[in-house]
Amino acid sequence: MKVILKENVESLGKIGDMVKVSDGYARNFLIPKGLALEASNKNIKALAHERKTIEQKAEKERKNAEELRGKLENVICTVGRKEGEQGKLFGSVTAKDIEKELSAQGIRIDRKNINLDEPLKSIGEFPVTVKIYPGVTAEIKVIVVSEP
Repeated sequence: MKVILKENVESLGKIGDMVKVSDGYARNFLIPKGLALEASNKNIKALAHERKTIEQKAEKERKNAEELRGKLENVICTVGRKEGEQGKLFGSVTAKDIEKELSAQGIRIDRKNINLDEPLKSIGEFPVTVKIYPGVTAEIKVIVVSEP
């Protein structure tokens, strides 16, 4: 089934792209969640008419993402955890903890966009990549400190 994407979908494409997907994926996931429309003649003509608006929206979102990247490059996120013997932490620092600390600093990032290969389990300074927009990523510094 051919569908027209209304939103950016990670593994498929960008807004306005016409892609071919399995019928079940389109009917059960993309269309009900409002991520895509069925590629009928009527929808294709409407897309051609709206393409300019879609491109302007995408450019505006990209510009906002670039501004947010500038803010994030200077952010230092400090998370405190209790420390056991040999410098190991009780528990670990996860993307949820980093999201909470960033929101306390006034920066709203979804934890799904914080790329941690594995939770941080020791005291120290770690670079963490944050995906802001397709093709736009930033690296923040996360410092894990010992808490009394």
